Amino acid sequence: MTNPSLIEPPHDCPRCPRLVAFREAQRTEHPDWFNAPVPSFGDPQAQIAIIGLAPGLWGANRTGRPFTGDFAGTLLYETLGKFGLAEGEFLGRPDDGLTLKNAIIVNAVRCVPPENKPTPEEIKTCRDFLEPDLEALPNLKLVVALGQIAHQSAIKAIGGKLPKYRFAHGAEHRLPSGMLVIDSYHCSRYNQNTGRLTAEMFEAVFARAVELVG
Repeated sequence: MTNPSLIEPPHDCPRCPRLVAFREAQRTEHPDWFNAPVPSFGDPQAQIAIIGLAPGLWGANRTGRPFTGDFAGTLLYETLGKFGLAEGEFLGRPDDGLTLKNAIIVNAVRCVPPENKPTPEEIKTCRDFLEPDLEALPNLKLVVALGQIAHQSAIKAIGGKLPKYRFAHGAEHRLPSGMLVIDSYHCSRYNQNTGRLTAEMFEAVFARAVELVG
């Protein structure tokens, strides 16, 4: 369920040496994992794009589907289902049959970074995939950015300039192109366990997104 016009990194994308080395190490240690740039997932006719940070080591890097196989995905996919943006049951594996409706997930960085921390240069390099992928979505009206790095990448990919558009949970930004960006704290285990992000806070962001796209 991906748009054939999206530009995905090759399986052995060579662009970021540190990420390549980490990927090769994971292929040696876990040869049965996906261990490659994780493609976007969702509806090619989506009005809403959800921008994440990067694949989790034990999540998307293992399973090959964004937010699948780790803690963060449960809240995300349950929330999408609640607002009619996902159909089927999320079971934390890529063959669970889950589909997205009017939504697509695209990570700012496609390869898993050590300690879940991509460098500024890696983030910039991967915008070569984020920018055309957002442009290739014919019905896109709104982006939900999960976390500050996703926010910064989304703003730059859509043609905005920082720091004019500042990240804050629930903040709404209309860019010169007319595209809307809504910010949310990332649905990471840390943010949920510390109470920085509650299910109610997260749901409010998506309720607003659905309202805005009509």
